[in-house]
Amino acid sequence: MIHQARDLSPAEKAAAELLLGRPLEEGESISVQAFEPAAVSEQRRREVSVELRKLFAEVDQNLPRATVDEAEEIFSEAMRSSRPGYRTHQ
Repeated sequence: MIHQARDLSPAEKAAAELLLGRPLEEGESISVQAFEPAAVSEQRRREVSVELRKLFAEVDQNLPRATVDEAEEIFSEAMRSSRPGYRTHQ
């Protein structure tokens, strides 16, 4: 179920902000989901971790290199899209 921040009681808003680690904006929508993680053995976790590291290394080798300014702009864009009101500190 999705809730609108402006419709939350003060207690609900405080709880959501505590979970998020930041204040809610009035226009934001909130959805909370609870689930039990799948049971995975420690050995399988290690195997998957090794496979992912190999995959990421392969992807990294094929990526074009970015300048510091390009990387900063990409990071800032991602932050602005995920955190309304984000401003770069320069």
